[in-house]
Amino acid sequence: MTDDGRRHDPLADPEWPVLESAVEYETGWFTGGYDLVEQPNGTTKRYYWAELATAVVVVAVTDDRLVMVEQYRPTIRETQLELPAGIVEAGESFTHAAERELREETGFEASSTSLLQEVWCTTGMLRHRRGFVFAEGLSPADQDLDDNEFLQVRAIPLDEAVDVARAQPTNDATVEGILIAHDEGLL
Repeated sequence: MTDDGRRHDPLADPEWPVLESAVEYETGWFTGGYDLVEQPNGTTKRYYWAELATAVVVVAVTDDRLVMVEQYRPTIRETQLELPAGIVEAGESFTHAAERELREETGFEASSTSLLQEVWCTTGMLRHRRGFVFAEGLSPADQDLDDNEFLQVRAIPLDEAVDVARAQPTNDATVEGILIAHDEGLL
């Protein structure tokens, strides 16, 4: 497991024997490699993976509005309207990371946060855990963007949240976070 100051959730013990585990590529952002696995029929196969640090996605509500951020994503060459999100630091809980990321990205502090759901993402190729946190009781604070964050804070009416999340362009974290919060009766 990478020790980069970020949280990396541990993997469970394997059900199928792992004969070899190799890192083939490592950056400051992700690690890539493979596990050579003995499958139930006795054959072996390399299962390739990329490991990303654990992340948090924040569903923040104030005055019957959902707080979102709009930012250009160079990797897909599109501007996205997204839920605030970011990397969880080592030793940090999902709720603490949500409070920090919300403040840094939007300039809001939450008086209350609660973990809605934890999930493994894209399990066929990623080792990446994500937590969805609901935040409310927002008050203004100082925004503190990273040097690679160029975003605008947007607030949308709660009754439009699901439609906005599902409108193109969109992404998995935004759709998942809004649908989970909606299912919980929070939007």
